Amino acid sequence: MLVRDNNVDQALRVLKKKMQREGLFREMKERRAYEKPSERRVREKAQAISRHRKKLQREGLIAAPRRKASIR
Repeated sequence: MLVRDNNVDQALRVLKKKMQREGLFREMKERRAYEKPSERRVREKAQAISRHRKKLQREGLIAAPRRKASIR
């Protein structure tokens, strides 16, 4: 990270945003504890289904999930 004008707070914000976008925080959380191979397969399969469903929604082949109406 490049710190300009001694603005460390802004450099940290940029660094955190880049790490979030690359999925580093999620990976660190996953690696904190041992994950059984069967749990890993279940998680990876669920992620693949989610990615596929999201792709189909972008292409307009399936409708996006409805949002719950807020009670006012």
